[in-house]
Amino acid sequence: MAARGLITGDDGLQRCAWHGNLEDYRRYHDEEWGRPVTDDRRLFEKICLEGFQSGLSWLTILRKREGFRSAFAGFDFDVVAEFGDADIERCLADPGIVRHRGKIVSTINNARRAKQLRSEFGSLAAYFWAHEPDGSERPKIVDHATLIANPTTPASVRISKDLKKRGWTFVGPTTVYAFMQAMGLVNDHLEGCHCRARVEEMRRKLVRPLRAPAGATR
Repeated sequence: MAARGLITGDDGLQRCAWHGNLEDYRRYHDEEWGRPVTDDRRLFEKICLEGFQSGLSWLTILRKREGFRSAFAGFDFDVVAEFGDADIERCLADPGIVRHRGKIVSTINNARRAKQLRSEFGSLAAYFWAHEPDGSERPKIVDHATLIANPTTPASVRISKDLKKRGWTFVGPTTVYAFMQAMGLVNDHLEGCHCRARVEEMRRKLVRPLRAPAGATR
């Protein structure tokens, strides 16, 4: 079963195999991963944590997520944008997070860039969901072989390039695609995973956020 990217749990349900039936990882798979998100703070948190995950496993980051939330003011990017040198040193001394200076500095930088993006589009959600790929860019069958062969997509490359032009860092196309998968901009639960149909229904019912009209204020 795992050879096809699926694994059967002790509850008899088939799931994407990447969680390895670890309790916390399986809960993340079932209750969070792939469900569409339109909350700006959660979107900012996730893209930052995907940057921290670079070179590590997502499970490592997941198990430190509460530590990250504490260190970065719950990923309120208005607050994080005001962090200075003392905050960088505080984070570097915090064993509850990944203590990587470049990634910490990147999170502060990206908070400032997030404020600019919100000013332009009205919300981070409006920006990211405007880049949701249409059906022509999606595989007809979402199976293990397809996902392994495609760690990036045309949409993730476009978003990555645009964010980098806007001054964001640690947002390569692989990182962006992982963000898209987790935040529900695509449904990459495998065919046969019990979550796939539920996530697809949530995506179908989702009211996509729209860009704010020019001159609108928050």
